[in-house]
Amino acid sequence: MGMAPGAPPTGFGGGSGGSGGGGKGWLWGLGGAVVASAVWAGVLFATGGFDGDAAEADLAGYRYTTNLCTPTDTQSFKDSGYQQKDGTGSTSNPQHSSSENPALDSMTCNIDFEPNAASSSDYSSVWLYTTASLHKKTDPAPEFEAQYRAYEDQKTSSYSYQVSPVSGLGDEAYVVKQEGRTSSTGAYVILAVRDGWMTYQSTWSEYVSSSASATAKTPEEATDMLKKSAKATLEKMKR
Repeated sequence: MGMAPGAPPTGFGGGSGGSGGGGKGWLWGLGGAVVASAVWAGVLFATGGFDGDAAEADLAGYRYTTNLCTPTDTQSFKDSGYQQKDGTGSTSNPQHSSSENPALDSMTCNIDFEPNAASSSDYSSVWLYTTASLHKKTDPAPEFEAQYRAYEDQKTSSYSYQVSPVSGLGDEAYVVKQEGRTSSTGAYVILAVRDGWMTYQSTWSEYVSSSASATAKTPEEATDMLKKSAKATLEKMKR
């Protein structure tokens, strides 16, 4: 005798009982499926699997500015014997740019310096390049460290990079030092900070000719200047 149309499959009950047992088994299986679906939906909501429930950006109080050079603090560089160069011709100093977007706000500032003790015949190239980004859609935390650890794989016969964590700045921070240059000719150092969904990077690049009267900072001295500048700058970016 065939199964009546619409009758539940007997396999769901897990047994060989009559129609009553099979019906209860089918209802139990259906209930389990509903519970499993509810649990899965909860997981999707918790992890942002549904677009309508994406995690809210944690900007940690930082604000977008059209001119990042305004909050960029340069006191530590002045205290260390540097002065801002005058603009030449159509080239202004400092220079800045910015872009505001629903997904990502980006800001940059570039400042050219020169040693106070430099003579007119000395050649030197000293600049501070700062960037700040407000990530509004994607949390930068999972990839932040890896972005700077990648420098450790960039090696040549003349230089390499050392990456170290830095305490006291944001949720996490790293310093990248280029090794290979001597302290008498220059330093190249990057300081990177993540605070919530805000990322900040300041780069110090200095080259002084060996015949110049001024002496370049060591990577350690440059790191100290960058840390002091970053701490003051990040505080100003919240005002």
